[in-house]
Amino acid sequence: MRIDAHQHFWKFDPVRDTWITDSMMMLRHDFLPESLEPHLTRCGFDGCVAVQADQSEQETEFLLKLAEQHPFIKGVVGWLDLQHPNLKDRLELFSENPKFKGLRHIVQAEPEGFMRRDPFLRGIDALGSFQLTYDILIYPHQLSETLSMIQLFPEQKFVIDHMAKPYIRSKETEQWKEDISLLGQHKNVYCKLSGLVTEATWNDWIGKDFDPYLDSIFEAFPVSRLIFGSDWPVCLVAASYDEVVGLVESYLSDRSSNQKEAIMGKNAEYFYNL
Repeated sequence: MRIDAHQHFWKFDPVRDTWITDSMMMLRHDFLPESLEPHLTRCGFDGCVAVQADQSEQETEFLLKLAEQHPFIKGVVGWLDLQHPNLKDRLELFSENPKFKGLRHIVQAEPEGFMRRDPFLRGIDALGSFQLTYDILIYPHQLSETLSMIQLFPEQKFVIDHMAKPYIRSKETEQWKEDISLLGQHKNVYCKLSGLVTEATWNDWIGKDFDPYLDSIFEAFPVSRLIFGSDWPVCLVAASYDEVVGLVESYLSDRSSNQKEAIMGKNAEYFYNL
């Protein structure tokens, strides 16, 4: 199965979606399954994983409803309050839906030390009982804190979103590469080949700009723990859907068919139990 393992849906709300700044005007629209499906079909994908963009239970319910209506949405990574004392009750309720696969919190917006807080750690610990995954959305300066967190949960399935957003615009690699390699040593940690173009200079990038970062990820992680995601529609600020797919497929051009199939779908199928 060929899977786009990271994309978003929303009905644009200017009050809620303040993260969509003036420089992202093209995202101030509704982006729903009907808009994504032609891209998936054209690029040969069998389905996708919808990932939360808003931190609310309503967002999770919204995505699960879309998944019920559109079979090509194979799984949902939603949001629940990991620090809530009644989290297990909420997990039990949402886990009744087979397309509820995991959670994500926008940790990149949190202060230093967030991932060391006991309530957050208790929330991560609760995921295992429901076989749920956790998507880690961070910036490079949070990688060491992330490492401390994941070391506490050797059985929990984690995936690093967007390669931890390396500093592609400024062409910095050294510290990010060192830190990401430490995460790659943990067999329960996966990494998404996603979000690359939005970390580059939006209107002035070429494919080779990303090679040092992709090279580092392939040194840090085995192919069996790498997952493709388009980050549509956020990617549209810097590239078309086809360009994002083409960027990764071009990098993989010299790889075996088995490795390509793994990265472009089979690893996501296993990780999210699709």
